[in-house]
Amino acid sequence: MKGIIFTEFLDMVEQNFGYEMVDTLLNESELTSGGIYTSIGTYNHQEMVNLLVTLNMKTEIPISQLLRTFGLYLFQRFTKIYSHLIDKAPNAFAFLGSIHSYIHVEVRKLYPDAELPHFDIEQPNANTLVMHYSSIRSMGDLAYGLIEGAMKHYGETATITQELLQEDGSQIKFVIEK
Repeated sequence: MKGIIFTEFLDMVEQNFGYEMVDTLLNESELTSGGIYTSIGTYNHQEMVNLLVTLNMKTEIPISQLLRTFGLYLFQRFTKIYSHLIDKAPNAFAFLGSIHSYIHVEVRKLYPDAELPHFDIEQPNANTLVMHYSSIRSMGDLAYGLIEGAMKHYGETATITQELLQEDGSQIKFVIEK
């Protein structure tokens, strides 16, 4: 998992819970990297899981909610860091529909070793987008938050439903209806 995900996660934790919580997470979570992250580094996905579990234990906020909140935060950060990619889309559906064919292609140029989730996109009508998420990391709640963040960024509202296609969360179908 790319370091930018870790650095942004810790920034979100500091913003929402204070530096003391970041310090607690780094000291109490099992982190083979020692909790030292750079945005361009690559780290074991299990470290993110360990950070989330520790944050859940300290705050009693469900991990699914922590991931969705992080997704919202992360999209807002991406609008600043990667505005040149996001601003090309005129609306949320255009952006979300371009994730695999354009956004991830551009991300791979910046981070060639990035292991990105896969999205298959269908748009059965002008008001509905179906996204089939697939990732060995099973972080569909993060994807959900990113989708929410995209809708918010473009000033659009929608109902988002998710259906687990694999019990381990590695495949999820999101239906976004305006």
